[in-house]
Amino acid sequence: MSTPVRTLVLWFPDWPVTAYSLSLPQPWDPASPVAIIRANTVIACSASARTEGVRRGSRRRDAQAACPSVHLVADDPDRDARFFQPFIAAVEELSPGVQLLRPGLCALRARGPARYYGGEDEAARVLLRMLSQHGAPGVRAGVADGPFTAEHAARAAAADDVRIVAPGDSAEFLSPIPVTALDDPPLADFLARLGVRTMGEFAALDPARVHDRLSEAGARMQTLAAGADSRPVTSRTPPPKLTREVSFEPPLEQADQVAFAVRTTADAVIRALAEVSLVCTELRIELHDDRGHIAERIWLHPSCFDASGIVDRVRWQLQSSWETSEPLLAGGVCRVTLIPESVDDAAHHQPGLFGQGTDARLHHALSRVQGILGHEGVLVAAASGGRLLTDRQSLIPWGDRAVLTRDPHRPWPGRMPDPLPTTVFREHRAVRVVGHDGEQIEVDERGALSAEPVMLFHDGSSRAVEGWAGPWALREREWDAENAVRAHRLQLLCADESAWLVLRDESGWRVEGRYD
Repeated sequence: MSTPVRTLVLWFPDWPVTAYSLSLPQPWDPASPVAIIRANTVIACSASARTEGVRRGSRRRDAQAACPSVHLVADDPDRDARFFQPFIAAVEELSPGVQLLRPGLCALRARGPARYYGGEDEAARVLLRMLSQHGAPGVRAGVADGPFTAEHAARAAAADDVRIVAPGDSAEFLSPIPVTALDDPPLADFLARLGVRTMGEFAALDPARVHDRLSEAGARMQTLAAGADSRPVTSRTPPPKLTREVSFEPPLEQADQVAFAVRTTADAVIRALAEVSLVCTELRIELHDDRGHIAERIWLHPSCFDASGIVDRVRWQLQSSWETSEPLLAGGVCRVTLIPESVDDAAHHQPGLFGQGTDARLHHALSRVQGILGHEGVLVAAASGGRLLTDRQSLIPWGDRAVLTRDPHRPWPGRMPDPLPTTVFREHRAVRVVGHDGEQIEVDERGALSAEPVMLFHDGSSRAVEGWAGPWALREREWDAENAVRAHRLQLLCADESAWLVLRDESGWRVEGRYD
């Protein structure tokens, strides 16, 4: 077994709560009790919430009973990781080779910083002072043999302080710590039934018998409990700095002015991506006005963004932020931030050997029209999920990636099979379907027609029916009296060679689509 490496761990207590506070537009009051919830269980809480009796692992109802004023926030791992990145980057500026264990916890080899700053204690305090200046007070540091012991040393340290476990003293330091700290509930429960409740008691068991009873996983946990953590610190490769921002003084109050001024910044984003052979497929744009308001949106692209595409989306976002009944921005724009959220290998987006032909020309033509008419000026259809034809037809702005709220691949009992009508009427168009007696046809509770269809009256004209199929029952949301759908569909083939899909519901017959 290799010798454990001296490791320095930085622990940010209650990091999910800190990340939530950093995401708020206004400063957060530390006295306000906050709890982060995942699967109705508290995974982190603020110090003020703990004072009221809220604990990590508490059920939602127990947390609310202990502190009725607690503010419950849904867990968001993306938020935790996003706001932790700046602190990781700050640590890497002083000491490269950081390993991200999870948001709120990072490790690095202690030897290099200790030699540079004159000792392990001084190196840890330099990092703590730097993090405090970056807005992260209360961080704790631990130095020990291996990441596991160093993490628990950091947890045992006071706020803004360092706990150092001398080389070879890991087993003694870990001995009184409960086995629940191994973060393996089934193992901790099994050991508790055996009367083993601390790390020292677990480490004192016969390793051969532990291996026979608990296999490799249990033997590994016993190694950690004994302080012989030989895991190396694997430094991460820092991601390229792709985010760009531009500030305006004085603030700009016209969308065209901002779009023109941000062109250079958009070019800089594309160049930064090209230097690392990447392209942007998902872009976050943040617009800040001079009154402290932020308009933020994530834009998707079916292929990848270019500089002109970024500029167009900045202009469209400004128009939607200013020219609405409830504008998101109340003043002039003082800062624009462009953040590539998702990137892809540029090799996946290279044109073919003979170019892209018609598709490329079509894309450029429609993008130019969209640039003139605005983001919603050019729409394309996408097939969505649903039972009604209007539910299955989604219109998406040209150039945006389709994000459907209804999965088209689900069963959707009652929907029409292919081929579907070419023309779908989104607005209500009433029609009359009559039989030989001239009376409108009805559908009874068993789904039977009162007569054979012979005539279709639509838009002031009549069409003789030569063939028909159906009816097919359509039932949806029957448990919801307000939004329930109870209808029957009928396909009609008319003498003028037109084919129609009509629907009978409580309001009468209406045309749903036409087969062209």
